[in-house]
Parts: sequence; structure tokens; C-alpha cells
Amino acid sequence: MNWLVLVGITVITSALSIFIDNYVSDFYFKGKDANAHRLFTAPACMIVAVVFLCIGGFDFLGTDPKALVMFFISGLLLASGSIPYFKALEIDNSTNLSIFIQLTPVLYLIFGWLFLGDSLSIQQLLAFFIILAAPFLIIFTTKKRSRSLQIRAITYTLIYVVIKVLGNLIFVKENVAELSFLTEMGFVFLGKGVANYIIMYTHPKWRKRYHYVVKRNGRKIYNAFSWQFAMGVIKNLIYQIVLIVAPTTALASATMDSILPIAVFFMGIVLTIVWPKFGREKLNRKMVMVHLVATVLVAIGIVLIQN
Repeated sequence: MNWLVLVGITVITSALSIFIDNYVSDFYFKGKDANAHRLFTAPACMIVAVVFLCIGGFDFLGTDPKALVMFFISGLLLASGSIPYFKALEIDNSTNLSIFIQLTPVLYLIFGWLFLGDSLSIQQLLAFFIILAAPFLIIFTTKKRSRSLQIRAITYTLIYVVIKVLGNLIFVKENVAELSFLTEMGFVFLGKGVANYIIMYTHPKWRKRYHYVVKRNGRKIYNAFSWQFAMGVIKNLIYQIVLIVAPTTALASATMDSILPIAVFFMGIVLTIVWPKFGREKLNRKMVMVHLVATVLVAIGIVLIQN
């Protein structure tokens, strides 16, 4: 399958995942300590890890343990990255965060050049500076009284992006022919599960918050958690495949993360109109115009990157 087709699937699942995350954070956790949901995610990750390793036929037996350890570390990082991600969701909405995540291709380009030997041209640098203009446009068109919150949101998003990029680059760098893809992902999810258990063990406040929210909402919250986790697994699997099969990680990331805000923005408009309880986006004429301009900047950047 062409990697661009996989990009399209990744964008759709990523957009849905962002809205589900935002819904769980806002509706069930009321914008407070949404990271507590990982008490559900921790055992779910361990179960997925075991399933993937079984399907992979335990082909990791006799393999260099260094690669397995690195996949495990990749999972640790990716799970840890969700802490600043949900902190950002508590402050800002899905549409704005998807713009801030445009910083991801910049880091893939720099780290890919440093660690993977990817090429780095003047035109690519120019393209990424144009992409960088999109989140700053959002900040400077925000009212002054809420600009400090916007800066906090982008700071948390930056931390999330750095951790995510490092975790994914480790996965790409350590990808080996001797192991099946599902085995590699099995160790990634094993790392995620362990990280989530450690995080919840060291945050009794989050454990208390989780039990309170579950008790208050009953069984229906498990449906939301299950959809949230399942969408995350699908998104992660396809995203990792794209990073491997694309010409470079920077190109894969730039393509996916440049299309993502467009998908999130228009999906947000549709959901806010037809299902406002789920869409939950605060849309107005000024916001629509700002995001259209930001989308144009992103589009120009992606064209320059691929030429």
C-alpha cells in the first residue's frame, strides 16, 4: 500500500483520537487531572503487548537484547509524553493543539539529520520556518488576557512533541529485519504499560481522581476509555508503519502533521454543528479565518518540503 494512503488513514484516526481525548478530558474529568485515565490504560497496554508478542510467534527469543530494550524505552517515552499532552488539553481545545503539533516535523528534521543521517537542505529549513509561523499566528491573534494560557498550552505541547519525536525515532532507528513489526510494537506497548503503572504509582492524587470519576459516571465511562484506547492503538500502529516506509521520517511527519490540523479543524466544525457535545470547539468567525490562514501556511510548507 502506498505510504500516502496510510498517511490519510493516520490523519483520520489521529483527528478522531484528539477529539476523543478532548472529550474524555473535558466531559468526564472536567478539565482536571485527565492523566488519571492511564489507570485504565496501563493494564490495557500490557494485554496488547502480550497479544502482539504471541502473534509475532516470540521471534525475539535469541535476538540481540539491545534492540528489545530500545523498543521498551521507546514505549516508556511515548507513554510519558501523554502527561504534558493532557495538561495542554486541560488548557486549550483540540483545534489549537493540532496547530501547535506542527512543530513535530521540525524536530523530526533536526533529530533525523543528527541520528538517522536524513538530508537537511536550505529549502527544507525555509519550509519548516513557514510551518512554525502557524502556531505563532494562533498565539498573536489570541486576546491578551488569555495569551498567558495559550503560551502555557504551547509549552506543554512542545514538551509532548519532543518526547514523542524521540520515542518514535528510537523505534525507527532500532527497526530490524529479524523481528516482526508486531513483536517490536509488543515491546513498545510493554514499555507504555510499565510507564503508566509507574506514573500512577507515584501519583496517588491521580489514582484518587480516577476512582472518583469512575464511581461518579459508572460503566459508561469504560466505553469512553475503551474507544480512546482502541483509537490510540490503531493510530500508533499505522503511524509507526508510515515512519518506517516513508522516504524519510521528516517527510512522513511533515506530511501527516501538516494535514492533521486541516482535518481536525474541519472535523471540529462538523462535530460542533451536528454533535456539539462531542465536538466541543469554541468556533467564531475570527477563529475560522485565523485557522484558514494557518492552514495555508502549513500547505505552503509541505509543498516546499516535498520539492
